Amino acid sequence: DMWEVHRNDSLFGSTTLWEAINSEYLSEDKRQDLFKLFRSRKITVEQLTVTIIDIIESKEIKQQAELNFEGLRGEVSVVDLLDLEIVDEKTYKSMIDGKLSSTDVMKMDRIRAYLQGTSCVAGLILQPSNQKLSINEAQKMGILTPGTALCLLEAQAATGFIVDPLKNQKLTVEEALREKVIGPQVYEKLLSAERAVTGYKDPYTGQKISLFQAMKKDLIVKQHGIRLLEAQIATGGIIDPLKCLHLPLEVAYRKGYFDAELNQILTDPTDDTKGFFDPKTQENLTYMEMLSRCVKDKDTGLLLLPLNGTPKTSAKTDKTYTEAEIRQEFEKTFYKTGALKLEEIIEILTKYLGATNCIAGVRLESTKTVMSIYEAKCRGLLTPGTSLILLEAQAATGFVIDPVNNKKLSVEEAVDQGVVGKEWKKKLLSAERAVTGYKDPYTGNTISLFQALKKDLIVKDHGIRLLEAQIATGGIIDPVHSHRVPVQVAYQRGYFDEEMNHILSDPDDDTKGFFDPNTKENLTYLQLIERCPALAVWWSRTEHPAEPGQLCRNTLYWRYKIHPAAGIRLLTRLFYASPCAEFGC
Repeated sequence: DMWEVHRNDSLFGSTTLWEAINSEYLSEDKRQDLFKLFRSRKITVEQLTVTIIDIIESKEIKQQAELNFEGLRGEVSVVDLLDLEIVDEKTYKSMIDGKLSSTDVMKMDRIRAYLQGTSCVAGLILQPSNQKLSINEAQKMGILTPGTALCLLEAQAATGFIVDPLKNQKLTVEEALREKVIGPQVYEKLLSAERAVTGYKDPYTGQKISLFQAMKKDLIVKQHGIRLLEAQIATGGIIDPLKCLHLPLEVAYRKGYFDAELNQILTDPTDDTKGFFDPKTQENLTYMEMLSRCVKDKDTGLLLLPLNGTPKTSAKTDKTYTEAEIRQEFEKTFYKTGALKLEEIIEILTKYLGATNCIAGVRLESTKTVMSIYEAKCRGLLTPGTSLILLEAQAATGFVIDPVNNKKLSVEEAVDQGVVGKEWKKKLLSAERAVTGYKDPYTGNTISLFQALKKDLIVKDHGIRLLEAQIATGGIIDPVHSHRVPVQVAYQRGYFDEEMNHILSDPDDDTKGFFDPNTKENLTYLQLIERCPALAVWWSRTEHPAEPGQLCRNTLYWRYKIHPAAGIRLLTRLFYASPCAEFGC
């Protein structure tokens, strides 16, 4: 009969129609119903085939839906695991056939690592007491500096979750704040780091992109992005923000989430790319090296960094250097032979008491239109990352510049007047502390940018970039007295050292923290300034009054709130000059 004639018709490759009809996909009742319809010629062979295929596919879809796995954010289907090469065809078929359950698969270390990652540095264990602490609690106790604690918390957020090692909980940043596992002062930074898991929004397309793609589009600072990527790789692999799970390396290459160049950087790290700090040995390390120094908690399996339990304190206080020291340095450097001309004195004092020019804005060569850095970003002429770095350099060297209205503004004033957006206020206030000073959390003293960097209160690469901008625009800033100091005085007061001078004197690509959007080169701030046309320099200055002496007095008064008469007395003390004779007072 017809049933027998078509029994060998091919249905799915090597599977015949007869085999499909007699498979486990069809119940006996359904098989009898189809047979009766076929015998009575109410359905054709083609219709029978389509019906059986529909039944099989619907059952497979249902089976696959029951084979979902918990990823870093939500569920991941077994089909996704196959597509991303996390499971092979054999394992996939075993799951579909019911030979392997989801529980069986999650027992496989390799697959579990891709889905949920391996342990990050979850917290600290104090020796010899074996007391466990969260990163935040260790920072509060003074065992970790704020900078080291922030780096470790950012690595947690960027690899999946903030960890509470005491309760063995994995929390989103929002949850961690509610549970007081982190403090509000790091909340915004950790939300930013968490986007390495959930994805960044491409400002040009609106699409969700990965950490690496955001780094390539200059949406985040390169060194910061490298540190988070390295943490992801060390804890299971680069994270796909669309599926929220770790990926095999070759899959990450194929999806554009990684490339060979960055792999080479991470495979052969230097001190410049070792983004984590061991507070016990005072070494810069990769995240993998940090993990290797951790011990596994026998109760939770979490990795904890062993440290002694003595909080860090600092009995040393910063000395105030005297005017005699300043005078000696000025005299030694600039006043060796005879009296200087007034213009030369003004130029010298402008360097130390005022500043030379930062990069004030952008000029369109085609129209000669001048605009602020922020406006250039809003028009799409500068990427957000490049714009933020240039604005941070402005804030760290004195003021945010409004080149259109020729104003120098504090960060608060710049936000109020719309020269920068509110979304960058916190970052720029942080950069402005390079001028106004950082608070030492252990002594309460005001300390300089370099001292904050040495105490690990700010990220090293960020601090180096701001220091280099200060030096390029007049010198290192003394936050206590609100003026710049000569290099030798900076050495004496602990505001600079030979090692940092060597790093900045012989920069490589890793320490060139600024980007030329025209040539796509990484540059030092000084190199970037040298590429600015004269007009850009003019825009960053106050208007020149007719009388040179008036310029000097106004500069002193406006920049540092020193009365003109007091400014002239300071000139006299520094250079043994007669104010009445020189300035006509």
